[in-house]
Amino acid sequence: MDTNNLLNHLVTAVLVIDSNLQASYANAAAEQLLGVSIHKLTELPLTELIQNLAIDAKVLHSAIEGHQGLTVNTTQLLTLDGQHHTVDLTLVPLEMAVDQRPFSILELRQVDQQRRIHQQLTLDAQQQAAQFLVRNLAHEIKNPLGGLRGAAQLLSKELNDAHLKEFTTLIIEQADRLRGLVDRLLGPQKPSQHKVINIHMVIQKVLNLVNLTLPAHIQLKQDYDPSIPDLPIDEDQMQQAILNIVQNAIQALEPRRSGEILIRTRAAYQVTIGAMRHKLALVLSIIDDGPGIAPELVDTLFYPMVTGRKDGNGLGLSIAHNITRLHGGRIDCNSAPGYTEFTLTLPINREQEASQG
Repeated sequence: MDTNNLLNHLVTAVLVIDSNLQASYANAAAEQLLGVSIHKLTELPLTELIQNLAIDAKVLHSAIEGHQGLTVNTTQLLTLDGQHHTVDLTLVPLEMAVDQRPFSILELRQVDQQRRIHQQLTLDAQQQAAQFLVRNLAHEIKNPLGGLRGAAQLLSKELNDAHLKEFTTLIIEQADRLRGLVDRLLGPQKPSQHKVINIHMVIQKVLNLVNLTLPAHIQLKQDYDPSIPDLPIDEDQMQQAILNIVQNAIQALEPRRSGEILIRTRAAYQVTIGAMRHKLALVLSIIDDGPGIAPELVDTLFYPMVTGRKDGNGLGLSIAHNITRLHGGRIDCNSAPGYTEFTLTLPINREQEASQG
């Protein structure tokens, strides 16, 4: 049996490295995780193949030199292409030494997926409970609000004094404003008619709209994967979801002297969303270099009425989450000072795409 071929079937990244963190072997999973070709993996030391690993390189060096094992759970890895990963790291010394040099097996097992599945299930359950409460409250508000507006309209017809009519007009306008807020709270409750469309066309419509009022000190950049096939979505809903996130990024960058927002698309394979496994998925990332999200808001970020801004209504991200959920996808957030990334993962069902196309 070919051992190399066997290791290439593992989902865990495996490298054989020396004390200089130079790899003499790397499997296919290592290539995929680090986003670097096998040739480079065995040509350059590990420190030059990643942007950051939340473990000092000296610790790895000492462990290999001392022929010692090392295990670090849930450590952060930042690859050269800007991808953030949470990994479990295991270093196992090899019994043999080649040319009197100590070697160790380095295993990097991604735990992003398990963490995201748990977070998604928890978030969905908690948000559904919050939305249930908000919807009940919204319905209770709409009933008397309609009566209030109707009474104001009737009263306005009976009044001859233009000055008094100003008050009934004010009542009607404010009732309409509250009705609009209630409708936004309720948001889309079911998937509408989907049509197969290119996601980059949807993104471009959002950017065309945003560019009309974009502050001069904020730059919008795109990094698209042209190989992504068209997918069945509700165009208007998806525009709204993307627009809400982009606008949040703009508002976070407005007080700063400069800022950048990157819209990136990638294809992902064998992706788990909730309890479903998908062969192919779209990964749409919206990344800004703003101040980051306050830690106390992270766990409730997608709840209705949760916001970190004084003038915010806390509906934008909640609506984006709901729209993504209605499309069978998920939305994730990874934030630290100077880096915030919202990721929409949407399944691409080739059979459905073919039938609708």
